Amino acid sequence: MSLRVCLLAAEVAPLSKTGGLADVAAALSRYLAAAGHDVRLFTPLYASIDRSALPMRSVDGLQEVPLQVGTHHYVFSVATTTLPGSGALVYLIDCPALFGRPAIYTTDPDEHLRFLAFTRAALAVCRRMLWSPQILHCNDWHTAFAPLFVKALHEGEPLFARTRSLLTIHNIGYQGVFGAEAIADLELGPKTFLLHQDDLRAGKINPLRHGILFADAITTVSPTHALEICTDEYGMGLQDSLRMRGDALTGILNGVDYHVWDPRNDRYLPEHYDPDSLAIKARLKSALIERLGLTTPVTTPLAGMVSRLASQKGIELMFDSLPQVLEWRDLGLVALGSGEPKYEHFLANLAQSFPGRVVFRRGYDDELSHWIEAACDMFLMPSRYEPCGLNQMYSLRYGTVPIVRRTGGLADSVEHYDPESGRGTGIAFNDFNSEALEWALNTALDLHAEPAQWTQMVRNGMAKDFSWEKQGEKYVQIYRRLAG
Repeated sequence: MSLRVCLLAAEVAPLSKTGGLADVAAALSRYLAAAGHDVRLFTPLYASIDRSALPMRSVDGLQEVPLQVGTHHYVFSVATTTLPGSGALVYLIDCPALFGRPAIYTTDPDEHLRFLAFTRAALAVCRRMLWSPQILHCNDWHTAFAPLFVKALHEGEPLFARTRSLLTIHNIGYQGVFGAEAIADLELGPKTFLLHQDDLRAGKINPLRHGILFADAITTVSPTHALEICTDEYGMGLQDSLRMRGDALTGILNGVDYHVWDPRNDRYLPEHYDPDSLAIKARLKSALIERLGLTTPVTTPLAGMVSRLASQKGIELMFDSLPQVLEWRDLGLVALGSGEPKYEHFLANLAQSFPGRVVFRRGYDDELSHWIEAACDMFLMPSRYEPCGLNQMYSLRYGTVPIVRRTGGLADSVEHYDPESGRGTGIAFNDFNSEALEWALNTALDLHAEPAQWTQMVRNGMAKDFSWEKQGEKYVQIYRRLAG
């Protein structure tokens, strides 16, 4: 049975992107369209979007549409296009007063209005198109008021009478909180009693909390993270609301786009390989060593890291463990990333302390990130927390053994290798301290010294399938259950 799915996302790759939300919104829409569902993806038309990159056309009957948000008057128009390589429709809400700014997100005082207006505009477009979605799928705080709006403002309206809502939480650390003095911007009238009263008394309104309270179902981006965010440690102040809605919460790992991330077809690699041609991976390693000016022989294990350099990523665990391991063991390291100065300085100093063995490239380089995944032997992700993570899943497909802390999506996608049974795909450690990471690094190096064990672990990882064909169907199962 084909489903009608209205998907709201503040960012959509390749149009706009700051994080994983953009990739998920695009990939899930492509999957749904290919599976025959009527999916319509709504996103703002930001000034930063290159309007010549994709063919856009204005939608008849949806130009210069008036929109009232509290006491604020706006006018928006709608353009449409399709996602590259897909028939998935994208509807772009063009409101220069709100989205004609240099950045996707701002610290402007009307930030909450920007996304309240976007959410209201998307629902207004459905009404004008006379299109009745069975599923309203909203993402993160930006569109988290959509379930409440459908229940409170469109109650009794035939178009939305059978619409059921799903909220996906990609990053619970961002909640979009604004002051309670802006309550009129919600236009709930006599239904303001539906708002979270304790928050109101504290002088704030939390969009993400209201999505959690009013969505018919909630997902987050890995099964383990779904459990974690119900705890005081990871719930970021929303754990009580999540525990109250525990039966409605599901964790679904993000999928991987294997059209982009696969050594069998990677556009950045001069040679392609699979589990039966791992000698090519060794040749790529040799080429990367030469390209970066490393002096380590190709037989020396090479670790890679591609990361935003932030406390979430566990970089501080490397402060003591990495110099210690590099001092005593045969190991090379290639790190790519940028972020907090203390982490950049650490990696730069590490490269100075171990010349020819450690290379740090500050910033982001898409080509180099693919080379690191393909040419390294192991990949470091010692995260403090990781809702899903994608690099560890890329690493598995490239035969690059992930070394991860057992949290969130890392716990769900990497199985610690057991030499006795030959099962497992990587090295996973539990405790968030440098001793645990040092143990993990030494464990990986010991296994690398046993070629049969290492090859078994590599092949196990390359056999894993985290494609959207598998992960997308899990969303469809929730949609079908909600639609009855």
